Amino acid sequence: MSESEQFKKGLEVRRKVLGKDYVDGSIAKADDFMMAFQEITTEWCWGYAWTRPGLSHKTRSMLNLAMLTALGKPNELKLHVKGALANGLTVDEIKEILLHATVYCGIPAGLDAFKAAHEVLKAEGAVPASK
Repeated sequence: MSESEQFKKGLEVRRKVLGKDYVDGSIAKADDFMMAFQEITTEWCWGYAWTRPGLSHKTRSMLNLAMLTALGKPNELKLHVKGALANGLTVDEIKEILLHATVYCGIPAGLDAFKAAHEVLKAEGAVPASK
């Protein structure tokens, strides 16, 4: 794996948002086939899109939560809920984003998003465990 400057910038942002252990583990587990995905994700998603001026990391996290809800991607949403907390979003802000997305994306998509987010928020100690 050759590390361009854009890859290095992306790796730094990716670790900050998603956590060093998660990111380094994903890269360490990647075989030759999956390494291509790790490289493009780190370089273009994190090194290009996430480092552009104009939007804060907090705003980018808000957008990701809404888009992942719309796309019906609860597993990826879980990862980005944790990242949203790292980027300074509050539980109430996350809830409001998911409620807003539910109105536009539909109840089934919203329910999946709420369940995924709630699981992460409980695990992170951001909300009390359910009864």
